[in-house]
Amino acid sequence: MHSAWGVDPQNLPPDEPVKSEPPRPLMRELPPADPFPVDALGHVLAPAARAIHDRVKAPLAIGAQSVLGAAALAVQGHADILLPIGRGLPRPVSCYLITIALSGERKSACDSEAMWPIRRREAALRAQYDIDAPRYANDRAAYDRARDAALKNGKGDHAAMRDALGTLGSAPAPPLTPMLTCEEPTYEGICKLFVMGQPSIGIFAAEGGQFVGGHGMSEEARLRTAAGLSAAWDGEPIRRVRAGDGITILPGRRLSMHLMVQPTVADIWLRDRLLTDQGLLSRQLLSAPDSRMGTRMWREDTIEADRAMGTYGARLLTILETPLPLAPDKQNELQPRRLTLSPAAHRVWIKFADHIETTLAADGELRPISGIANKLPEHAGRLAGVLTLIRDIDAGEIAGEEMAAGAVLAQHYAAEALRLHGSSRIAADLRLAQQTLHWLLRLWNEPTVSLPDIYQRGPTAIRDAAAARKVAGILEDHGWLVRIVEGAVIAGAHRREAWRIVRE
Repeated sequence: MHSAWGVDPQNLPPDEPVKSEPPRPLMRELPPADPFPVDALGHVLAPAARAIHDRVKAPLAIGAQSVLGAAALAVQGHADILLPIGRGLPRPVSCYLITIALSGERKSACDSEAMWPIRRREAALRAQYDIDAPRYANDRAAYDRARDAALKNGKGDHAAMRDALGTLGSAPAPPLTPMLTCEEPTYEGICKLFVMGQPSIGIFAAEGGQFVGGHGMSEEARLRTAAGLSAAWDGEPIRRVRAGDGITILPGRRLSMHLMVQPTVADIWLRDRLLTDQGLLSRQLLSAPDSRMGTRMWREDTIEADRAMGTYGARLLTILETPLPLAPDKQNELQPRRLTLSPAAHRVWIKFADHIETTLAADGELRPISGIANKLPEHAGRLAGVLTLIRDIDAGEIAGEEMAAGAVLAQHYAAEALRLHGSSRIAADLRLAQQTLHWLLRLWNEPTVSLPDIYQRGPTAIRDAAAARKVAGILEDHGWLVRIVEGAVIAGAHRREAWRIVRE
């Protein structure tokens, strides 16, 4: 017997088992990190970055970020740059760097290697402070006694007391706080440090989560801190009017930053809409290198690495020990000189700025990160300024080669920002589902799971049945969970809402 379609039912092939579709990834993996263009760091910083890479076995970008941050801190007080933007106003060479890497990538070791010249300079400042502080205390006590005597001898005669105080002169100034870096300051703390401390400082933390999760970035202080940090990056004078502290105006201060953070902390930072809208994120340069864990085989330090770190440390120490240019009669108010662009550097900068502008069109490559992209020409100029001053702290202009290097570095940071942009836009529910999937596949040993299991034993961010049900729905949609309609007995109890886990 044949069917109307010409198929003999007696000769049909046996049924094949239906192959179920494998689970789908919850989110796309990030593409590989953009390789850090270490050669662009120049003849002092590039060998130091490679030496740290060889010694510590951490990703090259972590060492590169570390030496670049230390260099920016060392030179930022000496000169500002003049760029063909902002009506020719000078701009600081200060840099805000963010390095994103997993725990175990040896961020702290890289920080220690790169920051040793800073630490040595701080030690020298502390030693001098220990000498100056008792001397100041004695001078201040003598001054106060002499002032009281001058007022007393004036016997109420205003002119006589004024003349006596004029003869006495100004009160002795206290020694500056011997601190060049801090890890988790509040904005108010930074302002106070600028009042009594060095005019050029940095926020540097190998565990940047301390700052991101600290008081300065708390819910009520976040906007204030972000605005203050943005103003400091711009080189604006600090202006504060408070009932308790009075009026504070602090021109001539410089601030750099290098925070090393884990991906989960960076995710909080990058997804903060307030920081994006306020503009702090556009002032930061991010690098998130691929992990090297599993490839860091032991090898002895090389003579080349020792030599590179010696040259690097000596150069930074020389710069740090060079007196800062101060405003007349000021103890800690900077008056940096102007660093101009050579004709070649000017041509390179214009070409780079025009190129970046074309990428900001509606369909342009950098349109999704337009905030930082708009500042890339300035970032390139600042980076070129740092490289110039590391080469020669007395330089008067930026060479074309250094501006080209600044543009190369800026393009790296643009590529990293663009790569990380998509990750920062992933919905919170999807991220929570990814955490739950990790828990199910790595920590939950049963073949099935119930709703109470998820919110009672799963990730701590899931605290109730509603959140657990939403996450389970996402995992079910992606094929990682298969609902058991009749429920299941799990750990001796019958659970009405239960799923079979697909473990591939």
